[in-house]
Amino acid sequence: MSDHAIPREARAFWLAAPGRGEIRTAPLPARGEHDVLVRAQVSAISRGTEALVFQGRVPASEYRTMRCPFQEGQFPAPVKYGYASVGVVVEGPAALQGQRVFCLYPHQDFYVVPATATLLVPDNVPNERAALAPNMETAVNALWDAAPRLGDRVAIVGAGVVGCLVASLVAKIPGIDVELIDIDPGRAAVAAALGCRFAQPDGASGDRDIVFHSSASESGLATALRVAGFEATVIELSWYGNKPVAAPLGEGFHQRRLRLISSQVGEVATARRARRSRRERLSFALALLADPVYDTLVTGRSVFAALPQRMAQLAAAPDGALAEIVSYG
Repeated sequence: MSDHAIPREARAFWLAAPGRGEIRTAPLPARGEHDVLVRAQVSAISRGTEALVFQGRVPASEYRTMRCPFQEGQFPAPVKYGYASVGVVVEGPAALQGQRVFCLYPHQDFYVVPATATLLVPDNVPNERAALAPNMETAVNALWDAAPRLGDRVAIVGAGVVGCLVASLVAKIPGIDVELIDIDPGRAAVAAALGCRFAQPDGASGDRDIVFHSSASESGLATALRVAGFEATVIELSWYGNKPVAAPLGEGFHQRRLRLISSQVGEVATARRARRSRRERLSFALALLADPVYDTLVTGRSVFAALPQRMAQLAAAPDGALAEIVSYG
């Protein structure tokens, strides 16, 4: 990019108040010697988490832990939030100029960050898939937490993006029986593409060795506990914000000696924490997205200028799309 074309300001999506977003303009900071200026090409909306943020449903107790790396403002609002940006380095160290990079940055068209805050996107991973890296990172952490074994019977309840990514990774392990469970029969085609069987809750198989729950609903959690076998592990991947959740811990929960454990991406799973950094985990997630099957998960697309209206739509009435990719044109 020539000097005269280097922008002096950037446009970013802000939650101005719960339920109301807007595009704000602000001057770009001066770039330091070890910084890069990135022109965003796409970003991904984390549908579950960002819907809760948009609705002002982040619990006050979690304001600190829910901060994303380059967040501005404070919960509940005004706040600039997001963490899945893919762009091109237009200024910075010579080795990075012109390179595609991933950054845990909010929805913004240009931004300046330390070069160490970016990761090179592999040549065989297109932009839209690269924007799914945080979701894939969550899925990787979930498998590290669950440690599935050869021959296991595994269920994933909730065929959103994270649930589908978990299912796809488990299905790659030889000899594993994988069932993806969702109330939407339209997810059957996605399950087949990912190498899994599909079932609606009423027809789900039981006696599962491991169950991943990612539907963020009480009914989904009840299904996860119901299909778990004796001494099975249920991995809870959902985040409910400030919503109380009733879990059916009566019936056979104790008799079957079930384990219900949480898995979240804020920390590297205990099983790998001594030997994997967060950066290594994210880099691994990006590499896994080389598989073209993950194009199946990109079913919603928006343009940056329309993001205030689109975010309101997604928060108010989910439309059944999986990954939502924002284009910066």
